[in-house]
Amino acid sequence: MKIAQVAPPWLPVPPKGYGGIEAVVSSLTDGLVSRGHDVTLFATGDSVTEAKLSFVYEKALGNDGSLKNNPYTQLFQIYPVFSHCDQFDIIHIHGEGQAMFFADLIKTPLVHTIHGTLTEGEQNPDKRKVYQQFAKQNFVSISNAQRTGLPELNYVATVYNGIDLSQFTVGDGGGGLAHRRPGEGGYLAWLGRITPKKGVVEAIHVAKAVGVPLRLAAFIDPVDQAFFDTEIKPLIDGSSVQFVGQLNHQERSLFLQKAKAFVFPIKWEEPFGLVMVEAMAAGTPVVAFNRGSVPEIIMDGKTGYVVADVDSMAEALKRLLSLDAPTYQAMRQACRKHVEDHFTVEKMVEGYEAVYKKLTSI
Repeated sequence: MKIAQVAPPWLPVPPKGYGGIEAVVSSLTDGLVSRGHDVTLFATGDSVTEAKLSFVYEKALGNDGSLKNNPYTQLFQIYPVFSHCDQFDIIHIHGEGQAMFFADLIKTPLVHTIHGTLTEGEQNPDKRKVYQQFAKQNFVSISNAQRTGLPELNYVATVYNGIDLSQFTVGDGGGGLAHRRPGEGGYLAWLGRITPKKGVVEAIHVAKAVGVPLRLAAFIDPVDQAFFDTEIKPLIDGSSVQFVGQLNHQERSLFLQKAKAFVFPIKWEEPFGLVMVEAMAAGTPVVAFNRGSVPEIIMDGKTGYVVADVDSMAEALKRLLSLDAPTYQAMRQACRKHVEDHFTVEKMVEGYEAVYKKLTSI
């Protein structure tokens, strides 16, 4: 099958650090190539892929708000796809809504995966109107919870994001807290982009409530720098709260496998939450607020805990930290098994193959 994968131009594929969408597109693209498909990746010129690479922008543009808010930026990115649409059996769009304006004008089947929230109040109102205007086009949801934001869209499937398990090793969580030395594991982990909706302030409060060090591995978007400087930086003391910055893939795995637990106190309707899967792949239980996809990703009581607020998160962490060693290590193994069963690249590729076949009858 001849497949076009279309990524946004903000980050390279795969990303060098932060970038969940780009990581998913990379894994899917290379996975499809490994299964014998003829794939062209429309991304930026500094991307690395097993597929054919087509690009307009030689380098990733970065998370520059002025570029993201300029519709012409994305139009330049998608123009080559539509100008060569007859070369493909199917086109898979991972970008914003600009492609929707042209999808009905071509004969080649096209499917959208929207990687962000669809919840009213969390989404740009104009973007929401675009999705509603083109609701009859083909959409893939990345969780069943994501659909609730715009249930009227024509969802052809839910396909969970998948990760490459070879990049993650199950750790022991740093051993017992009582014997932890500086620099060793046994900490609480938070990983993601510094922004209010990701719950980093709440993570700090929880860590202090249970008396366990918290390490923040984070990417700071320029638009969120003021939030970091005023709300987060004053709480970082280098001991109970440590900031380790943005991590590459190898560092990310090590960071997660040494963590006693991963905290995810989100304040929005998370459409998927790839970092939860990455934590569990490293054997680290996840304690998360019951928002969005969380109850689909975490097996409550088996691979972590689904909780309501900061107080219940603190209680869940105390319960987790009080487990005897065999029970705790069994939970870590259960985390890995859960990812193996549901959230691998192979399962994601199979899911999208089924979508492509459904839409093309090939």
